[in-house]
Amino acid sequence: MSAPTLTEEARDVTTDEQLFALSDSAAMLVAETVATPCFAYRLDLARERFLSLRSALPERVRLAYAVKSNPGAPLLAELASLGAWFDCASAGEVVAVGTARDEVGWEGGPGGAVPGRMVFAGPAKSESDLRAALAAGARIQVDGIEDVQRLASWHHGGEPLAVNVRVHPLEGVSETASIIGGSGPSAFGVDEEDLPEFVAACAAFPQVRLSGLQVFSASNELDAGRLLANHATALGIGQRLQELLGRDLDLIDLGGGLGIPYAVGSPELDILTLGAGLAELLEANPWFTGNIVLEPGRWVSGPTGVYLTRVVRVKESRGATFAILQGGINHLLRPLMTGQSFPVHAVPDRSLPEPTDDDGEPGPVGERTTYSLAGPLCTSLDRVGTADLGPLRPGDLLVFGQAGAYGFTQAMTNFLSHPVPEQLWLGGTVAAGAP
Repeated sequence: MSAPTLTEEARDVTTDEQLFALSDSAAMLVAETVATPCFAYRLDLARERFLSLRSALPERVRLAYAVKSNPGAPLLAELASLGAWFDCASAGEVVAVGTARDEVGWEGGPGGAVPGRMVFAGPAKSESDLRAALAAGARIQVDGIEDVQRLASWHHGGEPLAVNVRVHPLEGVSETASIIGGSGPSAFGVDEEDLPEFVAACAAFPQVRLSGLQVFSASNELDAGRLLANHATALGIGQRLQELLGRDLDLIDLGGGLGIPYAVGSPELDILTLGAGLAELLEANPWFTGNIVLEPGRWVSGPTGVYLTRVVRVKESRGATFAILQGGINHLLRPLMTGQSFPVHAVPDRSLPEPTDDDGEPGPVGERTTYSLAGPLCTSLDRVGTADLGPLRPGDLLVFGQAGAYGFTQAMTNFLSHPVPEQLWLGGTVAAGAP
């Protein structure tokens, strides 16, 4: 199905501090074009955000889009057309990026197999994962000696295979909400205190060369100062690693963590402050002359998308009011996992008669109710948050904002075999309207 064409007026976002990628009129147009529930994404906004972030950062910083946040093919093609790096965590993501690069005729050639434009990470890499990353020329972030052993047995190039080591900091890192895990016990990487032993063990595998570092210690962080403090810790670890190796590092991956707000009044991440702070950190660490990688995922993709679903019924139950929706955690799982709701507001169905009171006069429109938003699944876990909304009735359209990241592909789509929601891609220069 072709995507609807949005007028400039429909694109304008004037509600709730830019939390919604589409205006109410645009959201209604989408909902009248395809069956709800559905997702809609603005590729022009993804492009704008990627370019604005890149321009705010020092020249030595490379942006590797975190595919996990939204692996939609049109989005990957749009970013590939901008020469983006990519952060992949599975063979499937590597293949998706290669396909996107082929589609836009990226200079890297078939599969995008040019070293330096992809990083590959994950705590439990399979053989197929590692072989796909090798074939794509990715810089692999090893999590332990097991990764090094396997890569050494598979790499047959004339030069040693350059890899990064992921290090889990002992201290000096923090995140507002514990998603990555701070400096506590972790399944990720080599613990910082074990780094000397790890470097020594790698000497037995000369086919693999430790050439870089990854430190990823926060998720959805809105405080540029907190991110910069974590990055300063990472650079300190990098300096110690370089001293242990006795040679220069060429790449330090600082991970992602660039956050977006999910509520009215929440601050935006100040990317200009982040960029200026990174420039100061690079100047303060002249020992490092290589490149920095950041892995923005949510920051690029989240604000580009909305999720649209209709109210099926409204129920009062023992002091609580439920709005029961067409879709739930089978489409938006993140609220259940993190306890944080997506922003949401209602767009009344214009095809329904206006509500009236007992005398036939227009009913109240200003009174708001706290609704528990429930989905269609046969489990009491199927909740996608709570929201203070005006009076709802069956057929009303709810618009969930910031749904371009960790939405469609993170959800329990196959549970109970409900229909898979449509995804519409709007306004791209490469693949607008692609299915």
